[in-house]
Amino acid sequence: MNRFLSTLAAAALLAFASGSFADDKPADGAVPAVTAPAEKPAEAAAAAEAPTSADAEPADAASAAAPVPNKGDIAFMYTATALVILMTIPGLALFYGGLVRTKNMLSILMQVFVVFSLLAILWAIYGYSVAFTGGNPFFGGLSKAFLSGVTPDSLGATFSKGVVIPEMTFIAFQMTFAAITPCLIIGSFAERMKFSAILLFMIIWFTFSYLPLAHMVWYWDGPDAITDSATLATVEANAGYLWAKGALDFAGGTVVHINAGVAGLVGAYLVGKRIGYGKEALTPHSLTMTMIGASLLWVGWFGFNVGSNLEASGVAALAFLNTFVAAAAATLAWVFLEWAIKGRPSMLGGASGAVAGLVAITPACGFVGPMGAIVLGAVAGAVCLWGVTGLKRLLGADDALDVFGVHGLGGIIGALGTGIFAAPSLGGTGVWDYVANAASADYSISGHFMVQLTGVALTVVWSGVVSFIAYKIVDMLVGLRVSEEREREGLDVTEHGESAYHY
Repeated sequence: MNRFLSTLAAAALLAFASGSFADDKPADGAVPAVTAPAEKPAEAAAAAEAPTSADAEPADAASAAAPVPNKGDIAFMYTATALVILMTIPGLALFYGGLVRTKNMLSILMQVFVVFSLLAILWAIYGYSVAFTGGNPFFGGLSKAFLSGVTPDSLGATFSKGVVIPEMTFIAFQMTFAAITPCLIIGSFAERMKFSAILLFMIIWFTFSYLPLAHMVWYWDGPDAITDSATLATVEANAGYLWAKGALDFAGGTVVHINAGVAGLVGAYLVGKRIGYGKEALTPHSLTMTMIGASLLWVGWFGFNVGSNLEASGVAALAFLNTFVAAAAATLAWVFLEWAIKGRPSMLGGASGAVAGLVAITPACGFVGPMGAIVLGAVAGAVCLWGVTGLKRLLGADDALDVFGVHGLGGIIGALGTGIFAAPSLGGTGVWDYVANAASADYSISGHFMVQLTGVALTVVWSGVVSFIAYKIVDMLVGLRVSEEREREGLDVTEHGESAYHY
C-alpha cells in the first residue's frame, strides 16, 4: 500500500508538471474564451441583439456595456451539470454493476465512484487549464492551474456573439465530462484489474489522452473574437488542431466515446481475459440493475448533450429532440434485429441499444435534423449489435462490458454520420459563419466527411498509443491484474473487504 501511495503521488506530480511544455500565454491581446464543442449554429436574431463580448475590451467602455449572463441560461447549465452527474453516479455504476457477477458488483460501484471523484479534483487542479487555455494546437497551458484567476465574476463565451455564462459554471459542466469519460473505460477490464492500477492508469490517461483531445476538438477563442476574415484566421491559428480543421463534435463523440472505447479495447488485450472466459458462463447477475442504470443514463444524457449548447436556445431544443429519438430508434433497431437473428428479444439488448443510440447522436445532436438523428440511431443500434457479437469474436479480446463495441464503434458512427447528416440538404443545420454571423451557405458533404474521418483517425491513434504506454507503465509499477486466487474469490472481498449482498 505504501508503494502504491508513493507511486500515485509521483504520478500526480508528473501529470501536473506535464502541462509545462505548453505555452501558458494566449495570443497577444486575446483572452481565451471558455468554450466547448466545435462551431455550431447560434440564434441569429439573438446574436444580432446581443451586447459585445466580455472577452474583448470595448474601444469605448462608456458606449459598450459588458454582457451580463442570463439567469435562465445559468439555471439551464446547472440542471444539465447535475444530470450528467446523475448519469454517472448512479447511472453508469448501476448499468455496469448489473452486468458483472455478484462477487464483483461492489468493486464496479467503487471504481466508478472513486474514479469520478479523482478526476473531478484533477480537473480543478490542472485539467481545465490544459484543456481550455491557449498553448498550441494540441495542449493548453497552466495559466489557470488551481483555477488561478477564476472568480465568481469571470465570464466565458457561449456560441452566440455577446452571450456569456459564468466561467465557474462552464468549469463545473466540463468537469462532469472529464470525470465520466475515464469511468467508461472501467467496463473493458471489469472483474480482474487491481484497484490501485486502475487509479494510476486513469491519472496518466486523463493527462495525456483526454486533455489533449479535449483541447484539440473544443478549444477556440470564442465567437466575439471573430469579426472578419483576418480575425477568423487568428482564431483558427490559436484554436485546437481539430477545431481549426473544422471538425464537428457537439458533445463528445471523439473526445469522450471513441477516446474511451479505444482505451478500453487496448486494456482488454493487455490485462488479458477473465478466468473461464469462453469456457464458462460469465452472465450478468442483475439485468434489473442494468435496466435501471440504462434508464438513468438516458435521462442524464439530456444534460450531456443539451447542456453542450451552453445556452437555452432553439439549438438546445434540437439537441434534446435528437437525443430522444436517436436512443429510441437504436433501441428498436437492436431489439428487432436481435429478435430476427436469435428468435427472441432481450432486455440486455434493449438497454444496450439505447446506449448505442445515445453514443452515436452525441457528436451530431446540435447539427442534424430529427430524421437524420433517427437514421443515425437505427444504424448505431444495428452496427453495435454486430460490434458486441461478430466483431468482438474477430478481435478476440475480453472487453467484458463491450466498451469498444458500444462506445468506440457507436462514437465512430456518430462522428462520421455528423459530417453527412449535418448537411442542410439532408435536414441538418450546416455550420455557422461567424464572420457573416449567419448560417453558411456552403456545405460540402464529402469535404466535411473527410474532416470527420481525420478526427476519428487521429483520436483512435492518439488514444491507442497513450493507452498502451499508460498500461505498460502501470504494469511495471504496481501490476495490472489481481492474482488468480483473488479473481476467483471476487474483487468485492479481496480488493475492498466488503460484499454487495449478504444472504
